[in-house]
Amino acid sequence: MSKEETILEVNNLKKYFPIRKGFFKRVVGHVKAVDDVSFFINKGETLGLVGESGCGKSTLGRTVLQLLEPTAGDVIYNDQGVKKDLAETKGQELRKLRRNIQMIFQDPFSSLDSRLSVRDIVAEPLTVQGIGKDREERTEMVKELLEQVGLNSYQMNRYPHEFSGGQRQRIGIARALALNPELIICDEPVSALDVSVQAQVLNLLSDLQKDLGLTYLFIAHDLGVVEYISDRIMVMYLGKIVEVADSDTLYQNPQHPYTEALLKSIAIGDPFSNEPREALEGTVPDPANPPSGCKFHTRCPYCSDICKTKEPELIPTGEDYNNYVACHSRDSLNLESFKK
Repeated sequence: MSKEETILEVNNLKKYFPIRKGFFKRVVGHVKAVDDVSFFINKGETLGLVGESGCGKSTLGRTVLQLLEPTAGDVIYNDQGVKKDLAETKGQELRKLRRNIQMIFQDPFSSLDSRLSVRDIVAEPLTVQGIGKDREERTEMVKELLEQVGLNSYQMNRYPHEFSGGQRQRIGIARALALNPELIICDEPVSALDVSVQAQVLNLLSDLQKDLGLTYLFIAHDLGVVEYISDRIMVMYLGKIVEVADSDTLYQNPQHPYTEALLKSIAIGDPFSNEPREALEGTVPDPANPPSGCKFHTRCPYCSDICKTKEPELIPTGEDYNNYVACHSRDSLNLESFKK
């Protein structure tokens, strides 16, 4: 795909949370959850976002959607050829643009209002946006949406607690589809589900993408899941993007030590395999007090002196400008190819 087909472009996005202490709650520091992140998503593709828990993935997704107000940066959405900065859009104009950008949340139970029936949950976006002339017409729309995600329309009068985890996530997907969006931010949509149910939901998302021409920002910490559904993948560490590559390249030839460590930690499905798995040592540093230089240098086996003092830039690794890496030591890495 070419960048002329870009549907979303994020430039130097930051989201800092203030740390307040004392009687007067003065700001004494900031948690840098998202720190100067830039990327783009092409129309019709799935861009995966992976990283350990606490690295800022969900915060990035919510900030893109403007559920969290960004500290700085631009979020440019291509609205039928007209580029609009979501970070500068407010009120009714932002509400109108949200028809085109929706979100599937991680927990399929807490993200659904337990006091509302499935019919009211899925119809709520239609009501808020004024779609459908009356309740009867919106009810017919809800029936179609439920059937589209593999649920029976007779279930729409039930409540969320009467469904399994996979069924609840299907309800969340139906709600996200209600406004016929172009871009959906999937915030770990299968992490709370059983493995067999994960496959069903992933297949549903893939089928919907083909049928409806959807674009996904797919957030997850399971690299196996991300490999299955993504065209390109971003790797995030401590609020920073450290590598971007197409799916095949990332899994066969990772260019960043953190990506290498994540791939080596993937569990093998064969119980009789003797191939050792290598766990990444240490924990993610405190985002309120990140290390100097490269944020990963405190856990990196290839760390050199420059890594401790100078932060690496995210630069292209090839002539096609599709793959990027932020690492001072990448030329000296001896990374083996990984079998799928």
